[in-house]
Amino acid sequence: MGENHDQIRIVQETVAGKEITLAHVMGGPAPIIYQKLGLNPSIDYGASAIGIMNMTPPESAVIASDIAVKSGDVYLGFADRFTGTLIISGEIADVTMAINEIVSYFRDVLGYVTCPVTKR
Repeated sequence: MGENHDQIRIVQETVAGKEITLAHVMGGPAPIIYQKLGLNPSIDYGASAIGIMNMTPPESAVIASDIAVKSGDVYLGFADRFTGTLIISGEIADVTMAINEIVSYFRDVLGYVTCPVTKR
């Protein structure tokens, strides 16, 4: 017996809520960011933007992807149904509109808790 009876075992669980925890637009990011993320290299970097989102449950990224590509001229760079991450790129106005459309739909129609859309 000895030492083991003093140890406490803790089990942590995460419970997926319905929320968007990150919704950010990066206006005019450096070309190296596009290259490192494997995004569409044939764009006008001067007028470009990258939008990034994270949501739970992670399958929500599939719905968000559909809304993004239907709401503007955006390139779907990455959508992961296992982590809930979505990355889109395109012109600043299109990316901003797509991110705002996603947040509005998830908040107003699906009842998600959403964070504000940030932009830099």
